[in-house]
This record gives sequence, C-alpha cells and structure tokens, in this order.
Amino acid sequence: MDAIYKVLGAISDVVWGPPLLILIVGTGIYLTFRLGLVQILMLPAALKQTFSKKHDKTAEGDISQFQALTTALAATVGTGNIVGVATAIVLGGPGAVFWMWLSAVFGMATKYGEAVLAVKYRVKDANGEMAGGPMYYLEHGLKQKWLAVLFAIFGALAAFGIGNGTQSNSVANVVNDTFGIANWVTGLVLMIFAALVIIGGIKSIGKVTAVFVPVMAVFYVFGGLLVMIMNITEVPGAVMTILEMAFSTEAAAGGAIGAAIRYGVARGVFSNEAGLGSAPIAAAAAKTDLPGRQGLISMTQVFFDTIIICSITGITIVMSGLYTDATSDTAGTLTSDAFGFFLGDIGPIIVAVGLVFFASSTILGWAYYGEKCFQYLFKNPSLLIVYRVLFIAMVFVGSVVSLDLIWTFSDVANGMMAIPNLIGLLGLSGVIAYETKQIREKLKAEKAQG
Repeated sequence: MDAIYKVLGAISDVVWGPPLLILIVGTGIYLTFRLGLVQILMLPAALKQTFSKKHDKTAEGDISQFQALTTALAATVGTGNIVGVATAIVLGGPGAVFWMWLSAVFGMATKYGEAVLAVKYRVKDANGEMAGGPMYYLEHGLKQKWLAVLFAIFGALAAFGIGNGTQSNSVANVVNDTFGIANWVTGLVLMIFAALVIIGGIKSIGKVTAVFVPVMAVFYVFGGLLVMIMNITEVPGAVMTILEMAFSTEAAAGGAIGAAIRYGVARGVFSNEAGLGSAPIAAAAAKTDLPGRQGLISMTQVFFDTIIICSITGITIVMSGLYTDATSDTAGTLTSDAFGFFLGDIGPIIVAVGLVFFASSTILGWAYYGEKCFQYLFKNPSLLIVYRVLFIAMVFVGSVVSLDLIWTFSDVANGMMAIPNLIGLLGLSGVIAYETKQIREKLKAEKAQG
C-alpha cells in the first residue's frame, strides 16, 4: 500500500503540476476575453437571475435553476473552503489568497462556459431525466467520444473519493475532536442522511440543497463577518498583507511557478472546481429556456464559493497571525484556531459546524455527478441502484478509515477529469460565444419590456 501511495503521489504531482494549472487559468483568461468580460460586465445580471422567481417554469429540465445552482454549490462548498484555504496560506503564504481571488475571477468565465455547453448539448436519458455535462458536449459537440468516456470514467471514480469518503472522514474527525462523538456514530448518521436524499435522485437532492446550502453558507459567513466586525481595524492590514505577499520575493520562491501562485491557484480550483467539469452536470438538469441564462447563474457559484466564503477564511487566518507558526501537519486545524483566537471557545464550534454542513452537502452533490458519469458508461438503468448503494456505503467506510490513499487517487482522478473538459471548452468556445450573444440580446429585450 505504501508503494501504491508513493506512485499515486508522484502521478498527482505531475498531473497537478504547472502545465495543468496554466491550462486551467489560461482557459479562463481566453474565455474571459472571447466572451467580452462576461463575468464582470454581466455579474449584476447574473445575480439578478439567480434570485429571480420569474423564470419560465414550462422550460425543459428536472429542477429549478436555483436548485441546479445550490446542487453545484453543495458539491463545491466543502473542506476546500476551510482546510484548503488554510493549507494554501501555510504552503504559499498569505499571498496565496490573492492568487485564489484572481483564479476565481477567470474561473467564473470557465464555469459560465461549462454550464452553457451542458444545457446546449443535454439529452433525456432512459428515465426521462436530463443528462448533460462534459460527457455529452465532448461527444455531441466536439465529436470526440473517447474524451467523453475518459471524463466519465474518472468522474465516476473521483466521486467516491473527493466527493464522498474524504468528506465523511473530515466530518467524523472534526465532530470527534470538538464534541467527542465516535467516528462510527457520525458515519452511521451521515450514511442514513445520504441514503434518504440520494435514493430520491436529482429532484430530492435539489429540494434538500435549496434549503441546506443557503443555511450553511449564512451560518459560516455570519461567523466570519462577526470576527471581521469585531476586529474591523485589523481587516485593512490583513488585506494589505495578502496583496504585498502576493508579489514578494518569498512568494516567488518554489520553482517556475512561485509558491503563492502555485498553491493559491491549485487550492482555488479545488475549492470552486472551475474547469474540472463537475458542476455542469448539475447545470444540465435546470429548467431553462436558454443555455446562457443557466451559464450566468452557474458562474455566481464561483463568486459565492471563492470570492466570499474563501475570502472570509483567508482574511480571518491572516488577521490572527497564527499561520506564521503553522506547518503542513497543523494546517487542518488552522482555521479553527484562528476563529478561536478571536471568538474563544465558540470559534472552533462555528468552524466545526460549518465543516459538517459543507462536507455533508458535498456528498449529496457529488452523488449526482458520479451517478450521471456512471449512467453515461452503463446505459442499463437497473445498474444505477448498484452505484447508489456502493456510494452510500462508502460514506460510512470513509468515516472510520484512513483515506490518504483515496485522497491522493482522487487528486489524480480530478486532474484527469479536467484535461478532456478543458479541451472541450476551448474547442467549443465558438458555440459559447454564440450563446453569449443570444442571452445578451434576450436580457436586453426583457429589460425593454419591463
């Protein structure tokens, strides 16, 4: 097992090395300018669309556009927002937060493009439900089925790790550390919760996440804002430290791509998943009249995930100054320690409860991603229950075993998902540009009509 772990670790270092990070950010930069700064100029419209109740309910789809967004947010807002940010700061310094922000800005264009293509090329499956995502736009749009199959294989496998076992393990550990509850008890509760929601399919997942996600986000954001308001004079200094360290000599250390850039971009991608190709699977299920409309709504996911939630974590850690003595071994508790530094005993509880919500919701979102990838590979609907049962069982297994091997494998699988997806985005950028023109004209006409 040690040998396998070392081999996977070496592969992960190669997969998530500078070439892939450059490809991810480069795709975002290219789409940003190809689409006319869509994530900046159309952000107000995107936020308005996200919370509007005037959407066409007669449009094809399985769940509302908001439910599609919250399902995707459920999958992405997870341990990366708490542990991932802390790790980025420990390994890359405070400047890593700036590079997380920058990668998120370009990642919004990537996420927009993914959702546009997901709706454009979605199909109805044997159960009468919408099926879409990279598998379908790679096959039907780019006409490269082999890339679609590769994506689906790695997506179905990655769901068991990054979207399941590692999440339940994080929840069980933090609950044990904070409240003294045994890992197996937490695992059993999580497994029952997941089973009750997942067996119902995307409509059940969408309904739960539409309530679950806003509550969990508000809870954690409120805790973070409480820290900032109570220490408002420290916030400007923390932001200045982030900006100064982003371009310092220390930040540039660490090879061809400086440590701050490398870990900021990498952890940002892990947090918001822009470019991985996971979120468009949920976007494809949305009831929407135009691909561009769901694209706008989906790109706000990166805004909420990284620009808001990750920023709260990062600024709180930098304000505390505790990162100066932290190591990679203690990064997992750094966010909790930082909140405790300002709020006393209540701080770690806020982080613990936040992590429970975040990681639990990730399991629900990735359950849908994984099964859609599985369905693409195996067309027989009766086999789906097998996948669901295995996925639900892994929730318990993950809570009671060490998952270093699974986590490393998941890193590799996620990287291998991203490569064909990014190829699809670049190859179909003309389609995305056309649909962007369509939604711009549609919104202009709707505004004129009042």
